[in-house]
Amino acid sequence: MKLASLESGLESGRDGRLVVVSNDLAWYADASHICPTLQAALDDWDNIAPQLEVLARDLEHETIPMQRFHEHQAVAPLPRAFQWADGSAYVNHVELVRKARGAEMPETFWTDPLMYQGGSDDMRGARSDIILADEAWGCDMEAEIIVVTGDVPQGVTADEARGYVRLVGLVNDVSLRNLIPGELAKGFGFVQSKPASAFSPVFVTPDALGDFWQDGKLHRTLEVDLNGAPFGRAVASDDCTFDFGVLIAHLAKTRNIGAGSIIGSGTVSNRDSDGGPGKPVSEGGLGYSCIAEVRMVEKIQTGDFKTGFLKYDDVVRIDAKDDNGHSIFGAIEQTVKPLPTQ
Repeated sequence: MKLASLESGLESGRDGRLVVVSNDLAWYADASHICPTLQAALDDWDNIAPQLEVLARDLEHETIPMQRFHEHQAVAPLPRAFQWADGSAYVNHVELVRKARGAEMPETFWTDPLMYQGGSDDMRGARSDIILADEAWGCDMEAEIIVVTGDVPQGVTADEARGYVRLVGLVNDVSLRNLIPGELAKGFGFVQSKPASAFSPVFVTPDALGDFWQDGKLHRTLEVDLNGAPFGRAVASDDCTFDFGVLIAHLAKTRNIGAGSIIGSGTVSNRDSDGGPGKPVSEGGLGYSCIAEVRMVEKIQTGDFKTGFLKYDDVVRIDAKDDNGHSIFGAIEQTVKPLPTQ
């Protein structure tokens, strides 16, 4: 089952209007007679999900009223989430980025995930612009996998936690790299260096992913393009140190997790076949899911950073496709734009 949110057009509609989307992302059926918003569905998942599944089957059989689904009209599936916590499933990425700013990586990072809590009150749609007030801040994309949970009790194991995954999707977790060192030096984490994130038009239930979803991991290639050229083709299930069961259990160690919480994988990152940090797609490698990684590789190989961070009018596209080349979640496609003048 694939779910999305459209603008409701109502004063009270800041959380979008829930729709069920066809498997080919071509059509949608309004679900407001079952549940008004995705958050409301997650709050009562055991009762609401079976009704939405029936609607999804009727949509596939074309036995109900349906309308064309346009990805650019979708808002974030959860425009306001109760929680957004981003983890560090791909420790290769963490190691490279820390090297880029001259920070040693403790050995415990390979056994205990990193996680930060980001802003969840302004989740952006897949076609929203990346609003950047100053190019000098070092704007970077971070292509990731996300899951949305149901209510998770404190103290769950990783095996138990996988059963609380309700939905899977993609995110561009934008980072302002040149603001990060100063914030982290204060010893209190990210705030200004993590602006609004953008999410795939559609979130998908694990059962609808079939074999693409196994052991708490998405077994697909994450396609990242920059200005129309392939930038990253990392395989999301490879070099994944911590699956989503581990990340959820980490977050739930000392507290309950509320339904509708979004948990991110961290930037998807693969090593090269020889165990090295990876090569650009143009050189036959799998590339990178963020600019910071290619800059680190450049630093290692040449002693200097060569690739610049995002500039105004740059276009970032993030997608994952099935075996037939069809988009699974819809694509995130964003253009970097300056902050509008008041």
